[in-house]
Amino acid sequence: MPQDLRQQDDASAIAYGWAQRTWAVRDDKAGRPVAAKVGQFSSWLQGLGDNVAVTSDGIGTKIELAERLGRYDTLGLDLVAMVVDDLAANGAEPVALTNTLDVDVVDSRTIDRLMQGLHDAAWQAGTAVVGGEIAELGSRIGGWGAGMHFNWCATAVGLFRRGWQPVDGSAVRPGDAVVALQSTSFRSNGFSALRRALGARHGDGWHEVALDDRTWGQWLLDPCRIYCPLVVALRETGFNLHGLSHITGGGIPSKFGRTLKASGLGASLDDLWAPTLAMTSAQALAGFDGAAAWQYWNMGNGFLVTVGAADAEAVAAFANERGFAARVAGRITPAPGIELKLPNETLRFEVG
Repeated sequence: MPQDLRQQDDASAIAYGWAQRTWAVRDDKAGRPVAAKVGQFSSWLQGLGDNVAVTSDGIGTKIELAERLGRYDTLGLDLVAMVVDDLAANGAEPVALTNTLDVDVVDSRTIDRLMQGLHDAAWQAGTAVVGGEIAELGSRIGGWGAGMHFNWCATAVGLFRRGWQPVDGSAVRPGDAVVALQSTSFRSNGFSALRRALGARHGDGWHEVALDDRTWGQWLLDPCRIYCPLVVALRETGFNLHGLSHITGGGIPSKFGRTLKASGLGASLDDLWAPTLAMTSAQALAGFDGAAAWQYWNMGNGFLVTVGAADAEAVAAFANERGFAARVAGRITPAPGIELKLPNETLRFEVG
């Protein structure tokens, strides 16, 4: 694993360790956390009627792309996707979302565009925006160029409907199939590495440099696909979902690896979606080998659904009918570890 990704994982483990030390305060009370040790993308709270799931995230330095292009109405899709798809990765239905917008100075026109995007994304995800905060922090917040600079984060709440158990990977079995849902964007991950590589090659105006029929800025601002409506529809239809994986920072090795930890099994993926031109070009500019690229970015695969082999083609067809490009990408193996069989190389990753 690249060193900076390892440091991020270590820091997250430290933060989560301190957080867990607070859980005992809710012992024998409503809202007690579930101390699971398996494939959690969100946190679960019990004793509130139906089980509740919560998660928080932000969109990081993808904000700089909006600043460079002067377009702010797509970032809401990125913010909503980051949190609701983590809920979906445990099979929860998102119901409510709050957001925090830290700015240097308030600009009402920019905020209007941001909130328009948040509104549109919330409707797409089937979740209500129930609260938020705009904090003016002056020089504590920076960014590119003129205008309002900001950081944007959200917390989402999801429910497990009556009869729905959390999906945590513990039901994964050898021979299960893995259905990959296509991603045409980098989502909101690995943008520091992208900006370093592009800046080193093209200078500060890298966002205006053409790549095929688009500029690099347009490629990188491409918004996230929101997968949670498909996951909810799959559950409503009665498909038995064994594992769900939201492929964000750390890529398939980290996020699909999280799903596989519960069973200790592995996977062989031999028909994944191909990376976009921007992804392969960014890999070359950054000087990444295949292993590094597939750990920084989703490389064209934004969400993985693990189901029994007999359901795989039906799940893929169900997704395609609803506009989510899907394909059966591989199988679960008895031997641990993840194997990616790509056109020009085979990559192997341990699941730790």
